[in-house]
Amino acid sequence: MTRQISALIVDDERLARQELKSMLREFDTVQVVGEADDVPSAMNAIQQLNPDVIFLDIQMPGASGFDLLDKMNIRARIIFVTAYDEYAIRAFEINALDYLLKPVSPHRLRNAIQRLNSEDESVEPEPRKLNYDDYIFLMVDNKMTFLKVNTILCINAAGDYSEILTRADRKGLALKSMKEWEYRLPENYFIRIHRSTIINLEYVDHLEEWFNYSFQVYLKGIPKPVIMSRRYAAKLKEKLG
Repeated sequence: MTRQISALIVDDERLARQELKSMLREFDTVQVVGEADDVPSAMNAIQQLNPDVIFLDIQMPGASGFDLLDKMNIRARIIFVTAYDEYAIRAFEINALDYLLKPVSPHRLRNAIQRLNSEDESVEPEPRKLNYDDYIFLMVDNKMTFLKVNTILCINAAGDYSEILTRADRKGLALKSMKEWEYRLPENYFIRIHRSTIINLEYVDHLEEWFNYSFQVYLKGIPKPVIMSRRYAAKLKEKLG
């Protein structure tokens, strides 16, 4: 049976604390035991309450959420909750459990709590399913950034990595297998057309027959076609109707 997880909310905005506290009431395994509106009050709350998880804002008057982590040896898992995405790299460098952007969506919070529960049970969490309007954190144009799933045109296998082609001719790189992408991406939009290729159906322009019952698939924004093998042709035709 999953034990109760105690949570502390640290945010200088009272309404933001109330909203997150209200959202967390949906989870039986999480109990909010305290709130703090700045780093000094957060330090006192941590010493008194010893929470299991801290929902931590970054930009606060006087000192930031990172300053709090520098000042104390904290055993609690950290879930950052912020309106800014530019701190994501530093957040993951300190092994934060998750990084939620405001306004927090219910499904992103649910995924964070599932990860928290899985860690509490010492079970490796299964990679979560992505929604079409989700953001993923990966290398794009040689820098780490958040990329919206619905901007992905095509994913190609590249050895142990995968190459992600996006709108505006941007290129991403991730240490993920095609099997993991196929599992995680929303199946209403993405389909595997080759052992080494996944495409976004929303960006299919047209298909041309090629040799040996295969096809060339032309995607909007990519001048060079990708090849759909005979094995996957029937599946794509079914998707396109």
